[in-house]
Amino acid sequence: QVRLVESGGGLVQPGGSLRLSCAASGFTFSWSPMSWYRQAPGKEREWVAGIGTAGGATNYADSVKGRFTISRDNAKRTVLLQMNSLKPEDTAVYYCKATRFDSWGQGTQVTVSS
Repeated sequence: QVRLVESGGGLVQPGGSLRLSCAASGFTFSWSPMSWYRQAPGKEREWVAGIGTAGGATNYADSVKGRFTISRDNAKRTVLLQMNSLKPEDTAVYYCKATRFDSWGQGTQVTVSS
């Protein structure tokens, strides 16, 4: 069925950048809006960014506007999250999600620390 595999996380200093990738399978990717979520220690999972089927419509949480960019490549069945000007409060496990399904991958850890 639906499979989502996140990658690209790591340890980065404040002000640095990371690019996360999500490889999707098990559904018609080009027909599905996609989102990125994150979950910090001791907190609930929160929505970060969303993108429409063709990539033209994007939305962001206020906390990441101007710093993060979501994009997609339907031919490669991949959704990306470019993260710039990272802050310690961005530290979390990041997950991608197909809006039409309640399926989650393993996530990828992002740690922003000096």
